[in-house]
Amino acid sequence: MNEDESLFEPVDEVEQERPHPADEPLGVEKSQDLFRVMRDTITRLEKDQPARGDLKILSRTLRELRYAFSIFRPYRRRRKLTIFGSARTQEDHPEYQSAMELGRRMANYGWMIITGAGGGIMEAGHRGAGRDASMGLNIMLPFEQSANPYIDGDSKLVTMKYFFTRKLMFVKECSAVVCIPGGFGTLDEALETLTLMQTGKQTILPLILLDHPNGSYWKDAGVFFEKQLLANGMISPEDVHLYKITDSVDETIQEILNFYRVYHSMRYVKDQLVFRLKKRLSDQQLGQIREQFSDILLKGTFEQTKALSLEAGEPELAGFPRLVFHFNRRDLGRLRMLINAINKFDR
Repeated sequence: MNEDESLFEPVDEVEQERPHPADEPLGVEKSQDLFRVMRDTITRLEKDQPARGDLKILSRTLRELRYAFSIFRPYRRRRKLTIFGSARTQEDHPEYQSAMELGRRMANYGWMIITGAGGGIMEAGHRGAGRDASMGLNIMLPFEQSANPYIDGDSKLVTMKYFFTRKLMFVKECSAVVCIPGGFGTLDEALETLTLMQTGKQTILPLILLDHPNGSYWKDAGVFFEKQLLANGMISPEDVHLYKITDSVDETIQEILNFYRVYHSMRYVKDQLVFRLKKRLSDQQLGQIREQFSDILLKGTFEQTKALSLEAGEPELAGFPRLVFHFNRRDLGRLRMLINAINKFDR
């Protein structure tokens, strides 16, 4: 077996665990405190006497998210891949076939597949993964869309009214995103995911823009990014590391699995960023990180430790070594480069 073939073995139970979001409270604020804050907000709303239309938005948003959280909760420890793409792509199109192959192969590695539950690319992802490994986030539209037959009627299907709540769930619950060519909605989803990572509002994850073998949709977009955004100083040179453009399903899968080769997840503990790693770094490797990535530190250096005391609520990750540092919260492209460097230590 060569060094890359091990990537394509089914992952074990620990590797399938879904990391907690990076900004999730670490026991500092109890659940009851949060309920109290929410009740206080409702009381203030009553005093504000907002318009009925505003109240309907707030009420529907809270109900949609509560229900979606309850549906996803039993699967929080499973890695999930979100697939975006056109609802209009026909099953004989090479992009449909790529989405179906991607869904099938990622399900074989223990991952679940999240799509918008409609037709086209969304249907293909679910068709490849199978019903047991599929989760759907449908949207109520006047002309589109009914759920595809591979998720319709399933308990893991959520239908939402608002795009913003739906998009929140897409990125909140997944460990990777693959975008296959689509219309305005797909462009919106791809660029929002990219924006959230670039601004630190979303935990860094693999974002792959996947063309079919003879396609140039995302390749052309990449040329635009470099010619207009990068060349005009609208993004940093390091930001191009936040996404990968490819026309290969094999490369897509390798990019996703490589990302979690050594790195497991991250979260903030007070003012420190904590990386959970699957293996301990050698002194030499730690020294390389300190030398190559000191520019992203607000102060201090990189320290390798055991689980921090404030992470006591996550016993399943207690044995994982930690890389702890004061990140400047600005250079997110460089942060992705740090994750890449850590993962290369296992090759």
